[in-house]
Amino acid sequence: MKSFITTAAFALLASTAMADTITLYTSQPNADAQRTVDAFMAANPGTEVEWVRDGTTKLMARLRAEIEAGNPQPDVLLIADTVTLEGMAQEDLLTAYQSPEAAEYDATLYSGEGYYHSTKLITTGIVYNTGIETAPTSWKDLSDDAIKGQIAMPSPLYSGAALIHLATLTGDETLGWSYYENLAANEARAQGGNGGTFKAVASGEKPYGMVVDFLAIRNKADGSPVDFVFPEEGVSYVTEPVAIMSSAKNVEGAQKFVDFLLSDAGQNLVLDMGYIPARNGMGVPEGFPSREEIKLMAFDPAEALANAEANKAKFAELFGAQ
Repeated sequence: MKSFITTAAFALLASTAMADTITLYTSQPNADAQRTVDAFMAANPGTEVEWVRDGTTKLMARLRAEIEAGNPQPDVLLIADTVTLEGMAQEDLLTAYQSPEAAEYDATLYSGEGYYHSTKLITTGIVYNTGIETAPTSWKDLSDDAIKGQIAMPSPLYSGAALIHLATLTGDETLGWSYYENLAANEARAQGGNGGTFKAVASGEKPYGMVVDFLAIRNKADGSPVDFVFPEEGVSYVTEPVAIMSSAKNVEGAQKFVDFLLSDAGQNLVLDMGYIPARNGMGVPEGFPSREEIKLMAFDPAEALANAEANKAKFAELFGAQ
């Protein structure tokens, strides 16, 4: 009997030690990350998730230090933007995975080789204080002399989404760098991140601004004196992509995680959190126009990566190192 108990105990310890566990590094807000992990584990009994949450820049600094030490921890990444992951793919730090769920996505929203897949759409448009007389409809409206000194925007020297926004608008043939030159001449304030920009507009300090969609739309629903415009030229976007590390210790578990995020259930979770799902055929949160009404501007992560430092330098020349 003692021998049986001892054998059973060792078997239990062994099975616990060999539990199907994946390690996730994510830049999601804490509440969103917990909901994502809980939903995945409920859909995949027996697979546990250990997760670390921080901003993308800090997470990447931590991961780089781990790579340098020869001991990267995450199996899977769920971070803000495709540009960061494009750089990692070019360094052979990601493993390709062709998720069967990708067939339900626009091809521009995932790596053709399968290195990363977008999970949501977070667009940048125009926010304005409802105390103004005329609402803007176009990006070009922000360069109008009539609103000189009344515009705020996040700095691409600080915000990853703002850097992607810069790359998108300067890459547009109808806007280009001349648009940012006009904004600088119009004394647009480019400083800090989206949160500070929104506060400046909501308070009336700077009645016009560029900001991520959900920040304006959610606060409007809560009574903030703002409204949000999807400009007629289109919007830039970040997509919170998911990717599997080439050093992943649990590739199969990581693939399950990717598939779940891209699945109908995973995308309904994105919708419940108040974001636009990246998957085709999904709804949108309350207060958003339909997906068909939202025009996404052309964006190439590889090109944005190649031009990132030059874009930052040119921006700093126009607006100062803010």
